[in-house]
Amino acid sequence: MNNNTCSLTLLSARRAEAEGMERISPEERPAFHLTPPAGWLNDPNGFSFYGGQYHLFFQYNPYAAHWDKMHWGHAVTDDLLKWTYLPAVLAPDSVLDEGGCFSGSAIELEDGRQLLMYTGLTPEPKDCASPEADACDPGVQKEPEYYQVQNLAVGDGRDYVKYEGNPVIGSGMLPEGLDLCQFRDPKMIPLKDGSYGVLTVSMGEGGLGHVLLFRSEDGFSWQFLRELYRNDGRFGLMWECPDFFELDGKWFLLVSPMDMIRRGFEYHNGYESMVFGGSFDEESLEFKPDYDQCVDYGIDFYAAQTMLAPDGRRIMVGWMQNWE
Repeated sequence: MNNNTCSLTLLSARRAEAEGMERISPEERPAFHLTPPAGWLNDPNGFSFYGGQYHLFFQYNPYAAHWDKMHWGHAVTDDLLKWTYLPAVLAPDSVLDEGGCFSGSAIELEDGRQLLMYTGLTPEPKDCASPEADACDPGVQKEPEYYQVQNLAVGDGRDYVKYEGNPVIGSGMLPEGLDLCQFRDPKMIPLKDGSYGVLTVSMGEGGLGHVLLFRSEDGFSWQFLRELYRNDGRFGLMWECPDFFELDGKWFLLVSPMDMIRRGFEYHNGYESMVFGGSFDEESLEFKPDYDQCVDYGIDFYAAQTMLAPDGRRIMVGWMQNWE
Protein backbone atom coordinates (compact mmCIF):
# COMPACT_ATOMS: atom_id res chain seq x y z
CA MET A 1 0.00 0.00 0.00
CA ASN A 2 1.08 3.59 -0.56
CA ASN A 3 -0.24 7.12 -0.40
CA ASN A 4 -2.09 6.64 -3.68
CA THR A 5 -4.62 4.57 -1.72
CA CYS A 6 -5.28 7.48 0.67
CA SER A 7 -8.31 9.72 0.49
CA LEU A 8 -7.89 13.46 0.04
CA THR A 9 -9.10 13.87 3.64
CA LEU A 10 -6.32 11.64 4.95
CA LEU A 11 -3.68 13.27 2.73
CA SER A 12 -4.76 16.67 4.04
CA ALA A 13 -4.36 15.45 7.62
CA ARG A 14 -0.89 14.08 6.83
CA ARG A 15 0.16 17.42 5.39
CA ALA A 16 -1.14 19.24 8.47
CA GLU A 17 0.75 16.99 10.87
CA ALA A 18 3.96 17.30 8.84
CA GLU A 19 3.69 21.08 8.99
CA GLY A 20 3.00 20.90 12.73
CA MET A 21 6.11 18.82 13.32
CA GLU A 22 8.20 21.48 11.61
CA ARG A 23 6.82 24.12 13.99
CA ILE A 24 7.44 22.14 17.21
CA SER A 25 11.02 21.16 17.95
CA PRO A 26 11.93 17.96 19.85
CA GLU A 27 13.25 20.16 22.67
CA GLU A 28 9.77 21.62 23.16
CA ARG A 29 8.16 18.21 23.68
CA PRO A 30 8.03 16.15 26.91
CA ALA A 31 10.95 13.74 27.21
CA PHE A 32 8.98 10.62 28.13
CA HIS A 33 5.34 11.24 27.19
CA LEU A 34 4.10 10.84 23.64
CA THR A 35 2.52 14.00 22.27
CA PRO A 36 0.74 14.40 18.92
CA PRO A 37 2.66 15.79 15.94
CA ALA A 38 0.37 18.83 16.17
CA GLY A 39 -3.08 19.82 17.40
CA TRP A 40 -5.30 18.13 19.98
CA LEU A 41 -4.71 14.68 21.54
CA ASN A 42 -7.38 12.25 22.78
CA ASP A 43 -7.33 8.55 23.76
CA PRO A 44 -4.50 6.08 23.09
CA ASN A 45 -5.64 3.45 20.57
CA GLY A 46 -4.35 0.28 18.96
CA PHE A 47 -1.48 -0.22 21.42
CA SER A 48 0.31 -3.29 20.02
CA PHE A 49 3.53 -5.01 18.99
CA TYR A 50 3.73 -5.57 15.25
CA GLY A 51 6.54 -5.96 12.75
CA GLY A 52 9.22 -5.85 15.44
CA GLN A 53 8.10 -2.54 16.96
CA TYR A 54 5.62 -1.17 19.46
CA HIS A 55 2.81 0.72 17.75
CA LEU A 56 0.65 3.35 19.39
CA PHE A 57 -2.21 5.03 17.56
CA PHE A 58 -4.07 7.95 19.07
CA GLN A 59 -7.19 10.03 18.51
CA TYR A 60 -6.41 13.57 17.55
CA ASN A 61 -7.22 16.66 15.55
CA PRO A 62 -4.16 17.53 13.42
CA TYR A 63 -5.49 20.97 12.47
CA ALA A 64 -5.82 22.82 15.78
CA ALA A 65 -5.31 22.45 19.54
CA HIS A 66 -8.98 21.84 20.31
CA TRP A 67 -11.43 18.95 20.05
CA ASP A 68 -12.91 18.29 16.62
CA LYS A 69 -13.60 15.35 14.32
CA MET A 70 -11.14 12.68 15.38
CA HIS A 71 -8.39 11.13 13.25
CA TRP A 72 -5.96 8.34 14.16
CA GLY A 73 -2.36 9.42 14.49
CA HIS A 74 0.46 6.87 14.60
CA ALA A 75 3.84 6.45 16.27
CA VAL A 76 6.28 3.57 16.72
CA THR A 77 9.07 2.82 19.18
CA ASP A 78 11.64 0.17 20.02
CA ASP A 79 11.91 1.01 23.73
CA LEU A 80 8.67 2.85 24.69
CA LEU A 81 10.74 5.99 25.36
CA LYS A 82 11.85 7.34 22.00
CA TRP A 83 8.99 7.61 19.55
CA THR A 84 9.02 8.01 15.77
CA TYR A 85 5.99 9.62 14.15
CA LEU A 86 4.44 7.93 11.15
CA PRO A 87 1.73 9.43 8.93
CA ALA A 88 -1.86 9.39 10.21
CA VAL A 89 -3.74 6.21 9.31
CA LEU A 90 -7.45 7.05 9.70
CA ALA A 91 -9.46 10.13 8.81
CA PRO A 92 -13.24 10.77 8.80
CA ASP A 93 -13.61 10.26 5.06
CA SER A 94 -16.59 7.92 4.71
CA VAL A 95 -20.26 8.01 5.66
CA LEU A 96 -19.56 5.37 8.32
CA ASP A 97 -17.16 7.65 10.20
CA GLU A 98 -17.90 11.16 8.96
CA GLY A 99 -18.42 12.28 12.57
CA GLY A 100 -14.96 11.02 13.52
CA CYS A 101 -12.75 7.95 13.93
CA PHE A 102 -12.87 7.14 17.63
CA SER A 103 -11.27 4.65 20.02
CA GLY A 104 -10.29 1.12 19.08
CA SER A 105 -7.60 -1.52 19.08
CA ALA A 106 -5.24 -3.60 16.91
CA ILE A 107 -4.37 -7.27 16.43
CA GLU A 108 -2.20 -9.24 14.00
CA LEU A 109 -4.06 -11.56 11.62
CA GLU A 110 -2.84 -15.04 10.73
CA ASP A 111 -1.76 -13.81 7.28
CA GLY A 112 0.57 -11.21 8.87
CA ARG A 113 -1.55 -8.13 8.26
CA GLN A 114 -2.53 -5.81 11.10
CA LEU A 115 -6.22 -5.32 11.78
CA LEU A 116 -7.59 -2.13 13.33
CA MET A 117 -11.10 -1.90 14.77
CA TYR A 118 -12.43 1.55 15.63
CA THR A 119 -15.68 3.34 16.41
CA GLY A 120 -17.10 5.44 13.61
CA LEU A 121 -19.69 8.16 14.08
CA THR A 122 -22.26 7.92 11.32
CA PRO A 123 -25.45 9.98 10.76
CA GLU A 124 -28.52 8.53 12.45
CA PRO A 125 -31.76 9.21 10.57
CA LYS A 126 -33.91 8.80 13.70
CA ASP A 127 -33.69 9.76 17.36
CA CYS A 128 -31.14 8.05 19.57
CA ALA A 129 -32.43 5.16 21.66
CA SER A 130 -31.80 6.94 24.94
CA PRO A 131 -34.01 10.01 25.55
CA GLU A 132 -31.37 11.58 27.78
CA ALA A 133 -28.58 11.18 25.21
CA ASP A 134 -27.61 14.63 23.97
CA ALA A 135 -25.14 13.31 21.41
CA CYS A 136 -22.95 10.35 20.63
CA ASP A 137 -19.86 11.28 22.60
CA PRO A 138 -18.68 14.04 24.92
CA GLY A 139 -18.10 17.11 22.79
CA VAL A 140 -20.43 16.19 19.92
CA GLN A 141 -23.15 18.73 20.62
CA LYS A 142 -24.20 19.67 17.11
CA GLU A 143 -26.34 18.54 14.21
CA PRO A 144 -26.52 16.06 12.69
CA GLU A 145 -26.76 13.56 15.51
CA TYR A 146 -24.60 10.51 15.06
CA TYR A 147 -24.85 6.92 16.11
CA GLN A 148 -21.86 4.68 16.66
CA VAL A 149 -20.72 1.58 14.76
CA GLN A 150 -17.57 -0.55 14.79
CA ASN A 151 -15.43 -0.49 11.64
CA LEU A 152 -12.27 -2.24 10.44
CA ALA A 153 -9.13 -1.18 8.55
CA VAL A 154 -6.34 -3.52 7.41
CA GLY A 155 -2.73 -2.56 6.89
CA ASP A 156 0.97 -3.26 6.93
CA GLY A 157 2.12 -1.13 9.87
CA ARG A 158 2.29 2.03 7.77
CA ASP A 159 -0.80 2.36 5.57
CA TYR A 160 -4.29 1.01 6.20
CA VAL A 161 -7.36 0.45 4.00
CA LYS A 162 -10.86 0.53 5.43
CA TYR A 163 -12.76 -2.72 5.06
CA GLU A 164 -15.43 -2.65 2.36
CA GLY A 165 -17.75 -4.66 4.60
CA ASN A 166 -17.97 -1.97 7.31
CA PRO A 167 -19.62 -1.68 9.73
CA VAL A 168 -18.77 -5.11 11.10
CA ILE A 169 -20.71 -4.51 14.32
CA GLY A 170 -23.72 -2.31 13.74
CA SER A 171 -26.89 -1.31 15.50
CA GLY A 172 -28.71 -4.54 14.68
CA MET A 173 -26.29 -6.54 16.84
CA LEU A 174 -26.91 -4.65 20.09
CA PRO A 175 -29.08 -6.21 22.80
CA GLU A 176 -32.46 -4.54 23.23
CA GLY A 177 -32.51 -1.45 25.40
CA LEU A 178 -28.96 -0.26 24.72
CA ASP A 179 -28.24 3.12 23.18
CA LEU A 180 -27.04 3.17 19.56
CA CYS A 181 -25.56 6.63 20.14
CA GLN A 182 -23.44 5.35 23.04
CA PHE A 183 -21.80 2.22 21.64
CA ARG A 184 -18.03 2.39 21.28
CA ASP A 185 -14.40 1.63 22.11
CA PRO A 186 -13.81 -1.91 20.72
CA LYS A 187 -10.90 -3.78 22.34
CA MET A 188 -9.97 -7.00 20.50
CA ILE A 189 -8.58 -9.88 22.57
CA PRO A 190 -7.63 -13.52 21.87
CA LEU A 191 -10.04 -16.19 23.10
CA LYS A 192 -9.13 -19.64 24.42
CA ASP A 193 -10.42 -21.48 21.32
CA GLY A 194 -8.16 -19.48 19.00
CA SER A 195 -10.87 -17.12 17.80
CA TYR A 196 -11.05 -13.38 18.37
CA GLY A 197 -13.12 -11.56 20.96
CA VAL A 198 -13.93 -7.88 21.16
CA LEU A 199 -15.20 -5.89 24.12
CA THR A 200 -17.32 -2.81 23.57
CA VAL A 201 -19.29 -0.52 25.85
CA SER A 202 -22.82 0.77 25.51
CA MET A 203 -25.28 2.73 27.62
CA GLY A 204 -28.33 1.15 29.19
CA GLU A 205 -31.19 2.26 31.39
CA GLY A 206 -30.36 5.14 33.69
CA GLY A 207 -27.32 6.09 31.63
CA LEU A 208 -25.31 3.18 33.08
CA GLY A 209 -22.46 1.48 31.23
CA HIS A 210 -22.56 -2.11 29.94
CA VAL A 211 -19.55 -4.14 28.72
CA LEU A 212 -20.42 -6.42 25.80
CA LEU A 213 -18.48 -9.34 24.31
CA PHE A 214 -18.52 -10.29 20.62
CA ARG A 215 -16.68 -13.12 18.83
CA SER A 216 -15.22 -13.78 15.38
CA GLU A 217 -13.39 -16.69 13.75
CA ASP A 218 -11.55 -14.49 11.26
CA GLY A 219 -11.69 -10.95 12.66
CA PHE A 220 -14.17 -9.80 10.00
CA SER A 221 -17.50 -11.55 10.72
CA TRP A 222 -18.70 -10.91 14.27
CA GLN A 223 -21.52 -12.18 16.46
CA PHE A 224 -22.77 -11.10 19.88
CA LEU A 225 -21.89 -13.53 22.69
CA ARG A 226 -23.01 -12.02 25.97
CA GLU A 227 -22.89 -9.09 28.32
CA LEU A 228 -19.62 -9.50 30.23
CA TYR A 229 -20.40 -7.05 33.03
CA ARG A 230 -22.54 -3.99 33.74
CA ASN A 231 -22.56 -0.98 36.01
CA ASP A 232 -25.01 -1.51 38.86
CA GLY A 233 -24.97 2.18 39.79
CA ARG A 234 -22.02 2.06 42.19
CA PHE A 235 -19.42 3.11 39.63
CA GLY A 236 -20.44 6.37 38.02
CA LEU A 237 -22.65 6.31 34.94
CA MET A 238 -21.39 5.53 31.43
CA TRP A 239 -18.21 3.47 31.08
CA GLU A 240 -15.62 3.86 28.33
CA CYS A 241 -12.51 2.11 26.97
CA PRO A 242 -12.82 -1.49 28.23
CA ASP A 243 -9.89 -3.90 28.38
CA PHE A 244 -9.77 -7.48 29.64
CA PHE A 245 -6.77 -9.71 30.35
CA GLU A 246 -5.27 -12.37 32.61
CA LEU A 247 -2.33 -11.59 34.88
CA ASP A 248 -0.78 -14.07 37.33
CA GLY A 249 -3.83 -16.32 37.25
CA LYS A 250 -6.36 -13.54 37.87
CA TRP A 251 -8.55 -11.72 35.34
CA PHE A 252 -8.86 -7.95 35.17
CA LEU A 253 -11.48 -5.75 33.55
CA LEU A 254 -10.46 -2.14 32.93
CA VAL A 255 -13.02 0.59 32.32
CA SER A 256 -13.01 4.38 32.43
CA PRO A 257 -16.16 5.45 34.30
CA MET A 258 -17.73 8.87 34.01
CA ASP A 259 -19.33 10.83 36.86
CA MET A 260 -17.80 8.71 39.64
CA ILE A 261 -18.57 9.38 43.30
CA ARG A 262 -15.58 9.56 45.61
CA ARG A 263 -15.13 6.65 48.05
CA GLY A 264 -12.43 7.52 50.56
CA PHE A 265 -9.15 7.69 48.67
CA GLU A 266 -10.70 5.88 45.71
CA TYR A 267 -12.27 7.54 42.69
CA HIS A 268 -11.62 11.13 43.68
CA ASN A 269 -11.31 12.42 40.11
CA GLY A 270 -14.81 11.82 38.84
CA TYR A 271 -13.47 10.62 35.47
CA GLU A 272 -10.68 8.06 35.68
CA SER A 273 -9.57 4.51 34.96
CA MET A 274 -10.60 1.71 37.31
CA VAL A 275 -10.08 -2.05 37.43
CA PHE A 276 -12.15 -5.02 38.56
CA GLY A 277 -10.18 -8.11 39.57
CA GLY A 278 -11.74 -11.55 39.65
CA SER A 279 -12.26 -14.89 37.92
CA PHE A 280 -13.26 -15.71 34.34
CA ASP A 281 -14.67 -19.01 33.13
CA GLU A 282 -13.39 -19.35 29.58
CA GLU A 283 -16.05 -21.95 28.76
CA SER A 284 -19.15 -20.10 30.00
CA LEU A 285 -17.50 -16.69 29.45
CA GLU A 286 -18.70 -15.55 32.86
CA PHE A 287 -16.67 -12.92 34.70
CA LYS A 288 -17.02 -12.70 38.50
CA PRO A 289 -15.17 -9.75 40.08
CA ASP A 290 -14.23 -9.81 43.73
CA TYR A 291 -12.70 -6.35 44.16
CA ASP A 292 -12.28 -2.97 42.49
CA GLN A 293 -9.85 -0.06 42.74
CA CYS A 294 -8.42 2.94 40.91
CA VAL A 295 -5.75 2.24 38.32
CA ASP A 296 -3.94 5.51 39.06
CA TYR A 297 -4.32 7.83 42.05
CA GLY A 298 -3.17 11.00 40.34
CA ILE A 299 -5.41 13.51 38.60
CA ASP A 300 -4.69 12.68 34.95
CA PHE A 301 -5.08 9.09 33.77
CA TYR A 302 -8.01 8.12 31.55
CA ALA A 303 -8.89 5.76 28.68
CA ALA A 304 -6.23 3.20 29.70
CA GLN A 305 -5.31 0.45 27.25
CA THR A 306 -2.92 -2.48 27.67
CA MET A 307 -0.93 -4.82 25.45
CA LEU A 308 0.99 -8.05 25.95
CA ALA A 309 4.65 -7.52 25.03
CA PRO A 310 6.76 -10.30 23.42
CA ASP A 311 8.67 -10.73 26.70
CA GLY A 312 5.46 -11.45 28.61
CA ARG A 313 4.96 -8.05 30.23
CA ARG A 314 1.51 -6.49 30.35
CA ILE A 315 2.09 -2.81 29.50
CA MET A 316 -0.47 -0.05 30.05
CA VAL A 317 -0.81 3.41 28.54
CA GLY A 318 -3.30 6.15 29.43
CA TRP A 319 -4.39 9.61 28.35
CA MET A 320 -3.13 12.43 30.58
CA GLN A 321 -6.36 14.36 30.66
CA ASN A 322 -9.22 14.72 33.14
CA TRP A 323 -12.64 15.74 31.87
CA GLU A 324 -13.02 18.29 34.67
